[in-house]
Amino acid sequence: MSSIQIKTDVILIGAGVMSATLGSILKELAPAWEIKVFEKLAGAGEESSNEWNNAGTGHAALCELNYTSEKSDGSIDISKAVSINEQFQLSRQFWSYLVKSSVIPNPQEFIMPIPHMSMVQGEKDVNFLKKRFKALSKNPLFQGMEFSEDPDKLKEWIPLIMEDRTSNEPIAATKIDSGTDVNFGALTRILFDHLKSKNVEVNYKHSVKDIKRTDDGLWKVKVHDIDSGKTEYHTARFVFIGGGGGSLPLLQKTGIPESKHIGGFPVSGLFMVCNNPEVVARHHAKVYGKAKLGAPPMSVPHLDTRYIGNKKALLFGPFAGFSPKFLKTGSNLDLILSVKPDNLLTMLAAGVKEMALTKYLIQQVMLSNEQRMEELREFIPTAKSEDWSIVVAGQRVQVIKDTATGRGTLQFGTEVVTAADGSVAALLGASPGASTAVNVMLEVMERCFPQHMKQWEPKIKEMIPSYGVSLTENPELFHEIHTATAQALGLSEKKTVFS
Repeated sequence: MSSIQIKTDVILIGAGVMSATLGSILKELAPAWEIKVFEKLAGAGEESSNEWNNAGTGHAALCELNYTSEKSDGSIDISKAVSINEQFQLSRQFWSYLVKSSVIPNPQEFIMPIPHMSMVQGEKDVNFLKKRFKALSKNPLFQGMEFSEDPDKLKEWIPLIMEDRTSNEPIAATKIDSGTDVNFGALTRILFDHLKSKNVEVNYKHSVKDIKRTDDGLWKVKVHDIDSGKTEYHTARFVFIGGGGGSLPLLQKTGIPESKHIGGFPVSGLFMVCNNPEVVARHHAKVYGKAKLGAPPMSVPHLDTRYIGNKKALLFGPFAGFSPKFLKTGSNLDLILSVKPDNLLTMLAAGVKEMALTKYLIQQVMLSNEQRMEELREFIPTAKSEDWSIVVAGQRVQVIKDTATGRGTLQFGTEVVTAADGSVAALLGASPGASTAVNVMLEVMERCFPQHMKQWEPKIKEMIPSYGVSLTENPELFHEIHTATAQALGLSEKKTVFS
């Protein structure tokens, strides 16, 4: 067994969309920095970022009802929706910059325009949706949103969903045409091809086994070359852990105080995919419903038009499942091995508090194919079993941590954990995830490279014009930027629909 020791400036762990985004931004800001990437799989974007392992929604809170909540006085809190939309605008700006810089020659390889819709049934939820629409419509970020409870209008918008619908319950929907379908797998591969052209060393089939602090303040990363069997030791000033569900175990290995009292709970996902091209052709939208009572936010059912491999697809889901693995390609021991003395009480407290989630997951695991079809028929009454099959999606590790609301609180968002000195950062959590990658990586840089931010700011604003500015409070700037990014990304014209 041979041992090699190599020094570099930046190490990125995981070849997903987060590492791809951070690497691409850093190469623009500090082109002389040496960057190395280690990925245990054979290629980029093969785990959480892969197009079959996530919903492919450009999360801008245009249709996701869990980003708006009803307050005790009956009013609608849209603050989270506004925040997520603002974050997605940063991603659009950076992608547009890469298109104009010829890094991305054809944006249609990863992003397509698709209407985003919310659909609800029942008087209570229809009233909620109407109030939500009125609240969002006052904000410039949501201009162009329409609301209807007219069955004839809904038949125009969603003919497949409305066909042969016999329920007498009221039904309503909102629709906004500025939504997007994003192939994060394709985007990740494009960005890593670019990074390799910029002399970034990307090492596939290299598994990171340990991360330790050296006496001189660097981080030593132990890497196993899967093909050769060799063990390598790489040191760097800065390490980013962007390994999806695999980030938590690696963060724990750093031993930094910020890694303590954090746990993770894995949730697997299934989607139903339509095999009948005639059915696929009759639906053109991402339609999000409302999670059932007691179900977690990541269980919101949605019927999605997708563009995968230059082909139009139709997916419904997600259906949750349980696997102790933290990654789709992980180990059945992942969950057990993540429990440490410092997070044991945190994990136990979560177990007590989240009995409803446990019950929900058990129910989901026990579903038969016909029971899944019944859930699909709530969206498509005419759905036929022979037209649909199951696709296993990616693993998501929900963060568990101690918060002001109590020990062992389950988090459903995206979390950045950084060392006090900014020398290591890790990304944990799930949705909105990839859609807000640019905002998340800017946050990483602000925490980890504060001494460089003043020098970098002009270049950041060149790439992301609204950096540091609220688009909500500057509607003219939003309109200007939104129009420019739509044009650069090819979202402003009707696209040819793939067969």
